[in-house]
Amino acid sequence: MLAVVALALGSCARTIAPEAPPAAPPPAAPVAATALAAGVSAGPALASLGLASARAAQALGAFRISCPSLVKRTDASGLTRPEDWRPACEAAASWPDANAAAFFETHFEAAEVGQAPAFITGYFEPQIAGSRTRMPGYDVPVYRRPPDLVDADAAAIAAGATIKRGRMENGVLVPYYERSEIEEGALAGRGLEIAWAADPIEFFFLQIQGSGRLLQPDGSVIRIGYAAQNGREYVGIGKLMKDRGLLGPGQTSMQGIVAWLRAHPEEGRAIMRENKSYIFFQELTGPGPLGSLGLPVTGRATVAADPKFVPLGAPVLLSVDRPEATGLWVAQDTGGAIKGANRFDTFWGAGTEAATIAGGMTARGKAYLLLPKGVVARLNAGGGDAPARP
Repeated sequence: MLAVVALALGSCARTIAPEAPPAAPPPAAPVAATALAAGVSAGPALASLGLASARAAQALGAFRISCPSLVKRTDASGLTRPEDWRPACEAAASWPDANAAAFFETHFEAAEVGQAPAFITGYFEPQIAGSRTRMPGYDVPVYRRPPDLVDADAAAIAAGATIKRGRMENGVLVPYYERSEIEEGALAGRGLEIAWAADPIEFFFLQIQGSGRLLQPDGSVIRIGYAAQNGREYVGIGKLMKDRGLLGPGQTSMQGIVAWLRAHPEEGRAIMRENKSYIFFQELTGPGPLGSLGLPVTGRATVAADPKFVPLGAPVLLSVDRPEATGLWVAQDTGGAIKGANRFDTFWGAGTEAATIAGGMTARGKAYLLLPKGVVARLNAGGGDAPARP
């Protein structure tokens, strides 16, 4: 769930997850619960939308990564069935990247979900200073998932349990430790440390992203990815600071938020602790970072989306007022603040440029969901509410 920059203004960590915008989206009417409830209509012909070849090639590579999941998993949006994706996935395996735009025009049709305009933010994979062993200047623990972090059983959730994740105390599931308790040492001495970060503010934002890189003093890198969240409410501190008048004009980007926190260390620590959510990590040794499909995500090709409105693994065409975000993407991730139709969080990869773009990314416009040809007609004929099991 790497999780969003658009950072602290309203998102929460995801698998890589992602989370939040530098400027809050305009107020919107309550959204439908699923894509089917919101309504799905045919979009324009893909050939008329001018798919850029370079972006199409990146999206085709990301789509190939998604195919093993698309042809097996049940689509939570109710829009597609595993067999819908098989022809495109079989063709993608050998389709030449140089002609990627033709691949999408051949196998997909554009669809619009609901009437809401698209709202786009960005996230990235941060790199911060860290060390596998504790040493002077490296004393912020990076914890793995604690063994006493447990989820409520299905029966309790069905019965309306208010605590869905917590810890057992005298046989009762109670809320897990919140951020302030963990930072004050609630988990200390249990051997849960993967590594140690140097800067608490940088680590806070890495948690929001949901994954990242720890650059050790010897130049080696430890990659960490989302393992679990403590079950506590996520609070986007950027929005909180803006609402309190702490951020002036031009300060609502990630960079502006960080500057304020550094200039006001005591107040900043208290504000960060108002976000009770806390992310636990796992070390990544293979390709990464990983999205919520458990598959690697691709910079400038992956978006996080709400799986109730977008089949995870599906291509998405964005036409928005930020040219760098306009083009083909693939929905391979989710995010705590990425909810509803036409809400997407674009992943920009790692590095300074990625951080700059993601930290200031706010875009609005149109979003077209690319579905296998024939699906829109089936949906409009009433055949989309019971996806077949693989």
